[in-house]
Amino acid sequence: MSKSTNGYIQASALPKGEQSSDDVQLDDFTATVADKWQGTTADKYDMVMLGRSQVLRRNFSFISILGFSAVLLCTWELIFANLLFALTDGGTGGLFWGFTVTVVASVFIYLSVAEMASMSPTAGGQYHWVSEFAPASCQKYLSYISGWLLAMGWQGSVVGLSFVAGTIIQGLIALQDPWYEPQQWHGTLLIIAVVLFCIVFNTSLAKKLPLIEGFILLLHVIGLFAIVIPLWVLAPRNTARVALLQFSNGGNWPSMGIAYMVGLLTALSSMMGFDCSVHMSEEIKDASNTLPRAMMWGVALNAILGYVVVFTLCFTITDSAALLNSSTGFPFIQLFYNVTESYVGTHVMSVIIVINIVSAVISEIATASRQIWSFARDDGFPFSGFLKQVSHLITREERKSCPHEQFNIEIIPKSVTHLSACKLANSKQVSPGWNIPLNAVVVSFVSGVAIALINLGSSVALNAIVSLTMSALLSSYILSISCIFLKRLQGQSLPPAGFSLGRWGIAINIIALCFLTAFFIFCFFPTAIPVDPSTMNWNIAMFGGITLFATGWYVFRGHKKYRPPVNIQNRGL
Repeated sequence: MSKSTNGYIQASALPKGEQSSDDVQLDDFTATVADKWQGTTADKYDMVMLGRSQVLRRNFSFISILGFSAVLLCTWELIFANLLFALTDGGTGGLFWGFTVTVVASVFIYLSVAEMASMSPTAGGQYHWVSEFAPASCQKYLSYISGWLLAMGWQGSVVGLSFVAGTIIQGLIALQDPWYEPQQWHGTLLIIAVVLFCIVFNTSLAKKLPLIEGFILLLHVIGLFAIVIPLWVLAPRNTARVALLQFSNGGNWPSMGIAYMVGLLTALSSMMGFDCSVHMSEEIKDASNTLPRAMMWGVALNAILGYVVVFTLCFTITDSAALLNSSTGFPFIQLFYNVTESYVGTHVMSVIIVINIVSAVISEIATASRQIWSFARDDGFPFSGFLKQVSHLITREERKSCPHEQFNIEIIPKSVTHLSACKLANSKQVSPGWNIPLNAVVVSFVSGVAIALINLGSSVALNAIVSLTMSALLSSYILSISCIFLKRLQGQSLPPAGFSLGRWGIAINIIALCFLTAFFIFCFFPTAIPVDPSTMNWNIAMFGGITLFATGWYVFRGHKKYRPPVNIQNRGL
């Protein structure tokens, strides 16, 4: 058995069949998909090293996973949708420089994330990396908390984007009918409709999801120019000084600097979340190489598209006050109407944004369900036995090649196929279906509907839950990057990676952590002061509440049941 000089096995260097039954617990590395869906040889050995079974199909290529992440982030769409907050705190100057800072920060943050993804391409993502890289004394607890925050954060994001799409539709109705009074139950029904629509793509159309993501990527790019070209042609212009250097402090903050930092969160929300592709890593071909490349190309693509929108808005918004006072609730809808002077034109331009945001919810549900499923297979949740079940699609080809009635088994090495197949055939964790974590997808749907129903009683409570996404993602980045930075600082060896930061790792990690710490602090700030219960940013309450609940459950039961990923890895084979 060959090992690298740092003590970790180079998976790609291992010839197939080299391992024996004495090396690892082979029953844990059974695949329930045909060989063509197990990816490359490197993918197979990555799964062995990570102590995982290949139960999902690797059918995402570079283009499809690039589309998945770029569309999910919906950078330019969210810049339009959240324009209200950018104009309130920072103005056009704040929007431009805020987005510039966000892009620079994203490069350092996702370089760090991409390296860890190349080392350990697993659906667990950040909570797995925390377990692997954190000091042994605290890795289990920190990993557990990360898993809870990520799962809750991504689930809140599903509802958050659905809510944005629904309220834009209400804004368009208000533009068309001045007598329309938006009701909370209208918004609730629209949220449920969006989530229900997107569930179809994550169940019965799950096998087509990579193809769908590639198509949506085209819409993500082409749709942008269908919107900005009319603005370039018809809208009045600001001077460069007004567009890029005029700031505003509509939130009544003590200084323009604080107003800028609060407004910067608008740009930040449009570029945070590229770890979504990490949670699909067990469905990506050649994940350790494809995943980091797709992540960084996604950052570049969305940054370019985002700058197109930012420059367009900065130069075409000549009357911020009028847009902020729009009855639609969305300044961009009023801007479209003011420029085109056409209800039809405004609706068409706005519907493009709605379609793209709804498309992002499809990816959000896939991400949220994989995060739930991954954490459940490590027994991180109550009812993990139910949540970690995977629905397995039995094809005609598999039936022909498989001696067992229920599954086609591929395992490394081949000599133990029969024994492992018999054991897997009796497993309750895999059942006939679509080869997806079906129960986790259903839970994502039910959770989305339940959270949407909260809107009937209080939109403040709904916004509080949705706001958790930002703090959860930022905290997971801080924890995972801090852990690998600490290992570097102590001179400890790191696993081999096809995408390595090399000698620049420490500097890149430090810069990423500096940005993340500042972002994390300001993500708890309200949009304006003074605040009341309806304008308060309840993110801190949600973040603290989830952390306390997860800690309590960890003390009560979690520390006995939870299996931290580092305990089942086989890095030292």
